[in-house]
Amino acid sequence: MSVLSLKPRPEDVDALMRVIGRRARAAARRMALVPGPVKDAALREAASFLRGASTTILAANAADLDEGRAKGLSAASLDRLALNPARIEAIAEALESIAGLPDPVGRSLATYERPNGLTIERVATPLGVIGVIFESRPNVTADAGALCVKAGNAAILRAGSESHRSATAIAQAMIEGLTRHGLPADAIQLVPTRDRAAVGAMLTGLDGAIDVIVPRGGKSLVARVQDEARVPVFAHLEGICHVFVHEAADLAMARSIVRNSKMRRTGICGAAETLLVDQACAATHLGPLVTDLLEAGCAVRGDERVQAVDPRVTPATEADWRTEYLDAIISVRVVDGLEAAIDHIETYGSHHTESILTQDQAAAERFLAEVDSAIVVHNASTQFADGGEFGFGAEIGIATGRMHARGPVGVEQLTTFNYRVRGTGQIRP
Repeated sequence: MSVLSLKPRPEDVDALMRVIGRRARAAARRMALVPGPVKDAALREAASFLRGASTTILAANAADLDEGRAKGLSAASLDRLALNPARIEAIAEALESIAGLPDPVGRSLATYERPNGLTIERVATPLGVIGVIFESRPNVTADAGALCVKAGNAAILRAGSESHRSATAIAQAMIEGLTRHGLPADAIQLVPTRDRAAVGAMLTGLDGAIDVIVPRGGKSLVARVQDEARVPVFAHLEGICHVFVHEAADLAMARSIVRNSKMRRTGICGAAETLLVDQACAATHLGPLVTDLLEAGCAVRGDERVQAVDPRVTPATEADWRTEYLDAIISVRVVDGLEAAIDHIETYGSHHTESILTQDQAAAERFLAEVDSAIVVHNASTQFADGGEFGFGAEIGIATGRMHARGPVGVEQLTTFNYRVRGTGQIRP
């Protein structure tokens, strides 16, 4: 991969991105024909090359970390950026896990015969070229690249400036491994410039080269992509996730699930941000749930009923119901039954992940059917909103739109389909 200067002229960036787009489109045509066993062997080879390049990758990462500290990146940002031997091994293992998944390409999704004798088959095919724009996590280079390859696609990856060196080293190691098994070197291309004009160029679709954009980063990045992209986007803007404790919830189960949903990892998109408690069980359930959260170090913002439980609860404002805290903070409200809970989620939610805790199967089924979110959960933590937990091996992101890819986007969601019609000479009258 060639490397441009860090501040190339806009026309140079535009020309570079168009070349990358043309190469990706050509690679995608080749990738669509690569047999599953060859893709799997190439991914395992890429994992081996990643392990072998550990010293180079760690050196690149150390340079990124030094620059990040000089720029005043937060401790959390530095942690997302940091690599170590264990993390590199985890990246390599993720590639091997993806290689072990069933091939999503060529699956027969449906077959039927028409009265005129035509046989019509719907078959899974690659999407084509996936553009992935991400920020500080260098492991996204490997995860996204491997998922795209497994699904027979080509990937254009644009890393954030803070992780550029690390991502470049990872991409170079992967490409070496993939090409050993005959895959095109351009199946994974990391944009070799930090210039932000490259992002704008990708959002135009590069003259039709890019079929889908996937942003992985903060709210400002996702908002920009959703506002400016001229191609479909797989993304979620926010993860305002809810847990609803129904009147028929088991208290011990509710206490465990609520703590996990909020506090296991507060900074992920599947962390619960609002707790809704049915007023029919508030007398028995609200106090223990709020106390558990406070004692776990979580700040609680609540309505008047919740504030009466403990003096440490602060008043919730209208803005709290719409806030993705990504921190040890939760908003809590008492609601008048299942319908009120669903109404609250529809009004304030982001269509990401919602959970109902109840032993009433009818209430659970109504919640699962009526809540219009990508992931709806019964008697389990919202933090299962993850491609690995869904058995996808990994995910390229979580999508909350209503396109075919919704929820965790894994290899199957990185395919589309075509109809293959077989006849014996039929003509249409």
